[in-house]
Amino acid sequence: MPRAKTLPALWLISDARNDAVLEGALAALPRGSGLIYRHYHMDGPERLARFRALRRAARARGHVVVLADSAQTAREWGADGIYGAPRALWPRRAGLLHLATAHDLAELGLAARLGADAALLSPVFDTRSHPGGGSLGGVRFRLLARQAGLPVIALGGMNAAKARALRWPRWAAIDGLS
Repeated sequence: MPRAKTLPALWLISDARNDAVLEGALAALPRGSGLIYRHYHMDGPERLARFRALRRAARARGHVVVLADSAQTAREWGADGIYGAPRALWPRRAGLLHLATAHDLAELGLAARLGADAALLSPVFDTRSHPGGGSLGGVRFRLLARQAGLPVIALGGMNAAKARALRWPRWAAIDGLS
């Protein structure tokens, strides 16, 4: 999958705390956005059933659907790609979008070397997911992202206003989009 041409600019990330509003959030996203389905709080058949329901809602709007799981599971479930730490995405699987998590320049470099299509660099701003954990801030985020060697998606405390202030073309959110 070509990197920049097929990579959505806006990504909704699923989580236990936004599960109840995901269908509405997917419907509100611009056509061709992305969903990263995590739902780590669910197991087995329940997780698969929820994935299928959200995949159906996402595809109705032309969204890309990425699964936080293995490439094998992503193929079995009909996902468009996989999401995780750079090493978890290796070896690269043809036909799947590979989105890596990154928190510093070393992880961005590893993601690029291992062939990820993009990296979600976080946390840009303070976030409910990691209270008190610190954040990169806008200046440091942009410095790291510009050196990354692959497309970077801003994550962490993001919403539409912060995305505009950051002046970065790609961003993702849990609470900020739901």
